[in-house]
Amino acid sequence: MKGLFISGSGTDVGKTFIASRLIHALNYKYRVVARKPIESDCTKTSQGLVPKDAVLLNDACTSPDPIESVCAYQFEACVSGEKASTDQGVEVVLDDLVSASRPINTSDFVIVEGAGGLYSPIAAQVLNVDLAAALGLPVVIVVRDELGAINQALLSLRAAKSSNLNVIMLVLNQMSANNLNNAQAIQAYTDARVVVFNKDNEDGFVKKILELVE
Repeated sequence: MKGLFISGSGTDVGKTFIASRLIHALNYKYRVVARKPIESDCTKTSQGLVPKDAVLLNDACTSPDPIESVCAYQFEACVSGEKASTDQGVEVVLDDLVSASRPINTSDFVIVEGAGGLYSPIAAQVLNVDLAAALGLPVVIVVRDELGAINQALLSLRAAKSSNLNVIMLVLNQMSANNLNNAQAIQAYTDARVVVFNKDNEDGFVKKILELVE
């Protein structure tokens, strides 16, 4: 299986946004499909639940899949995947998430987005790091570029290393311009490529992605 597993240093770091930008970049090179195997905080409509993140990812693909294939487990409660599923009496185990992450066509390049950080519980007794390890895909870690980003990045990198994950890149999501020089500071502590994303360097970001992803 070819693809990437997208994780974050926590919530609200722009993980889904960066994942969608990765899809846009890789559409030039692969037939990319998206997977968000489990999503909570879905929007309730008269037609049922709408997994907002999964829809955003799917819309970024040039050949989108049915949303039920993109996001197999959908929950309304704004809680962890573990709590959302157990509170609804839905048993979700690691093998279920692995199956839900696989593309329909084995030749497709799949972008799998986890839920929260590597140590966030995604299903009963399952952390995001467990899913990433089971899938065996290279990992992209997204960190919000702000004061404290160095600590969050290094904690996430250490968590990944402890589970023998291959972190192909760490993306600093620069939501607003700053002069913190977090990228240089983090790069001194890791062999993983540290890449900064902001609205003014998207062309450079795409170029680096295409260089890094085979």
